[in-house]
Amino acid sequence: MNKNIGMIGIGLMGHGIASNIQKHGWPLGVLEHPGNQPLDALKAGGARTFTTAKDLAAWADVVILVVTGSPQVEAVLTGAGGVLEGLRPGSIVIDCSTAIPSSTQRMAQAVQAGGSRFLDVPMTRTPKEAAEGRLNLLVGGDAALLEEVRPLLKCFAENITHVGPVSAGHSMKLLHNYVSLGMITLLAEAGACAERSGVAPEAFVDVLAKGGGGGIALERIKPYLLARDTSGLRFSIANARKDLDYYTTMATDAGAAREVAQAVLGTLEQALAQGGNEALVPELVTLLGGARR
Repeated sequence: MNKNIGMIGIGLMGHGIASNIQKHGWPLGVLEHPGNQPLDALKAGGARTFTTAKDLAAWADVVILVVTGSPQVEAVLTGAGGVLEGLRPGSIVIDCSTAIPSSTQRMAQAVQAGGSRFLDVPMTRTPKEAAEGRLNLLVGGDAALLEEVRPLLKCFAENITHVGPVSAGHSMKLLHNYVSLGMITLLAEAGACAERSGVAPEAFVDVLAKGGGGGIALERIKPYLLARDTSGLRFSIANARKDLDYYTTMATDAGAAREVAQAVLGTLEQALAQGGNEALVPELVTLLGGARR
């Protein structure tokens, strides 16, 4: 626990991660950024703050990124005043963002060219589990490096799965999100059709739950189907669209089939245009039904 841990991206997920790292006694530094959640509790716990990624990287032994996507990862690593300008040889970059695997490979090479090491470690689960230290982590990169940082990752993760070389973690995250968001989008479209066809929401949910439609996806969208309650999945349609766009890019790069994914992406794009950036994924039911939110 004598390594300095620098974090960039103290949003809903990042704040929970940072809190658990600090709780377990690791020295913590964070980048000041308008997109952060309030830093008061972290500062009160002794966290240092930095105004540039370069300065944070020069202080840190390990830099953890929890930003929106590939453009943000590339900017914070390679942009002016970025991490690579301050990163010391032997340091470690852990990218917990959701990113395009081909971009991840380029960023890993840039980090490694300066004598540092890189893991892609995207997450599944929600801000609630982040705050509880119970995330699932999907790790791409060297297995020995994973073992070196495992004590740090265990501060905020319940399950840690090594899925392959650099970029395999981000590939698995996109596969996971495609399947989970694809199933929820299908259920939302079916739910919208059920409402238009006079099928009671309670009957719709009950029959699916007892048959082939049961599972986590239904449980997450069920509160909205029954009571227009979005608490089951506080994930924006904008982020879902981004993840499906990344998945179709990955599938294109791999020469893989992507027709179903493109249909899901098109549905999310249509809903985003209707509902705006603040709309949440459960609201797909209403947006696809053509009624007002």
